[in-house]
Amino acid sequence: MKLLLDLGNTRLKWAMVDGDRWIAQGAVAWDVDVSAALAQAWNALERPQRVLGASVVDTQRELHVERVALEVFALRAEWVRTPAEACGVRIAYADPQRLGVDRFLAMVAAHATGKAPCVLAGIGTALTLDALTADGQHLGGLIAPGPWLMQQSLLGATARVRPEHPGAIRDIADNTADAVASGCWHAVAALIDRFATNIAKQHPNGTQRVLMDGGDAAALLPLLGVSAELAADSVLRGLLVWSASHPLRATS
Repeated sequence: MKLLLDLGNTRLKWAMVDGDRWIAQGAVAWDVDVSAALAQAWNALERPQRVLGASVVDTQRELHVERVALEVFALRAEWVRTPAEACGVRIAYADPQRLGVDRFLAMVAAHATGKAPCVLAGIGTALTLDALTADGQHLGGLIAPGPWLMQQSLLGATARVRPEHPGAIRDIADNTADAVASGCWHAVAALIDRFATNIAKQHPNGTQRVLMDGGDAAALLPLLGVSAELAADSVLRGLLVWSASHPLRATS
């Protein structure tokens, strides 16, 4: 069995996997007692053979989570960092480690399941977009604020845009709260549409899928003009593929 960890900006997601079977999974936001929540969940599980993690957060939080795994399972985490090439995926960046490992592993999962060529959209604190060819070549991508971060940035930088209640997403808004929410969510959707359309024009061969993951993916899906589908837990699924091609090294 393997314990897989996805440390994102907003929350930590985890899954215990036995072969291809998911035994248990969960998520913990960073604004709660992470140690207590993880210890409670993990103490009820069998001890895995490995703990593998992907992280886009600071080293302090990585060490914090690793300490819990060490206390509960007596295992240290193996942190995956973005390589230039692995699992059939080749990164476009000249310095591959500048590409978030979450984006790399999402591409690994898509490639392993035969869903490339595709555009991958991660919708969380940040919006990340990546294009992947059928043979695993990463073409590059874009990064922008996610819909909630975009709203927070707008409200923090303006004096008179102060909605008194959360806004609803509408095609045309007749009040400030709805206008802010709608503008930000539609802006993110429009960027995904534009990116996917441009990739399809530049690389017309094959079917161009749009795969969406992240905390706000399901809410954003109906706003898109291009055809898209949810690809839940793509980082964890990419970690599972990685683990199969990178066996645990024996220690003396």
